[in-house]
Amino acid sequence: MKEQVIERLIRYAKIDTQSDFTSETTPSTQKQFDLLHVLKDELAAIGLTDITLDANGYLFATLEANTDKKVPTIGFLAHVDTTTDFTGTNVKPQRIDNYDGGAIQLNENLAMSPTDFPELKNYVGQTLITTDGTTLLGADDKAGIAEIMTAMEYLVNNPSIKHGKLRVAFTPDEEIGRGPHKFDVAAFGADYAYTMDGGPLGELQYESFNAAGVKVVTKGTSVHPGSAKNKMVNAITMAIAFQNEMPTDEVPEKTDGYEGFIHLMGFNGAIEHTELSYIVRDHDRQKFEAKKQLMLDAAAKIKAQYGEDALSITMEDQYYNMGEKIEPVKEIVDIARVAMEKLDITPITLPIRGGTDGSQLSYMGLPTPNIFAGGENMHGKFEYVSGETMEKATQVIIEIVQLFEQQGK
Repeated sequence: MKEQVIERLIRYAKIDTQSDFTSETTPSTQKQFDLLHVLKDELAAIGLTDITLDANGYLFATLEANTDKKVPTIGFLAHVDTTTDFTGTNVKPQRIDNYDGGAIQLNENLAMSPTDFPELKNYVGQTLITTDGTTLLGADDKAGIAEIMTAMEYLVNNPSIKHGKLRVAFTPDEEIGRGPHKFDVAAFGADYAYTMDGGPLGELQYESFNAAGVKVVTKGTSVHPGSAKNKMVNAITMAIAFQNEMPTDEVPEKTDGYEGFIHLMGFNGAIEHTELSYIVRDHDRQKFEAKKQLMLDAAAKIKAQYGEDALSITMEDQYYNMGEKIEPVKEIVDIARVAMEKLDITPITLPIRGGTDGSQLSYMGLPTPNIFAGGENMHGKFEYVSGETMEKATQVIIEIVQLFEQQGK
């Protein structure tokens, strides 16, 4: 099983599927179809049925039940796109067998050292798949795709393993927050689902951030600085004043766990016009709303000083903490936990400091916790994944479907 999942990851990683947040199409890049078409053919070759790939890049398939029991329909999801943070073009995965615990030479100019990345010590003796130091790897989330594919193939080839109806979905644009935007929950037809989109071994996540995007625009008046007294209004100065109203300790670099933040993502300024882009994150809905109100209050303060038209602020909620929707069906988390424990995996149930497709899908009526896929140092040139961890994730899928079947009546 390890060799199959590694082979799939390497093959998928070589296909460029980077999404594009500036695009208004779905999927945001047509090259995501390059992998989707490969996956569609592979699903058919494995023996899944009811395979559909729509114009928006959503690929669905079914593995029919092989039990007479009444069992919920369970879905497994992974996304095909890779992040916009780093190039995903011309990926050349490298395989390190029996990792010795030392520095890994990615290329002649770049090494990955356990001094800088101490998590490497967890993988001594294992098979690692790394980058060549010039691109990301794309284990986020091509490891998840490989694991789902390998699990489905195993179930098809081992019909003595009883399971209910299973649905598979491979989706676009997760990395730009649009993964579920055109996901047809009714057509998918699952009662519950799991995203295979987590990080290291044991991650099991059912709480995510509440999330919003905020854009602030300040407008000024440009006058020659030599004659600007009482005439110039500097939009940059206004923008700085707004940012200075933000709490200095509630930022990503100073928070972890359940602590939220207000993150200035972009600052593009000139005297006449300045734009600030923020993201707001908090697991607690009340604290989330309080952070947004703090920004509105700061905007009101700047307007009071410079005039109503001097500043505009727009906010858009992006997703909410999926824990609110999963809590009533917490048994789906418990089943995943038991599946891991049966495989001698210690579940790690930390909150997601981010979001997955499951964050939005849970609010669309499909409760969807997140399970580890194995990636480390994701979104960059030091990304890697362990073949043994991917094999374990594949086995977790197989255990989950058996546990649901065993609880059926």
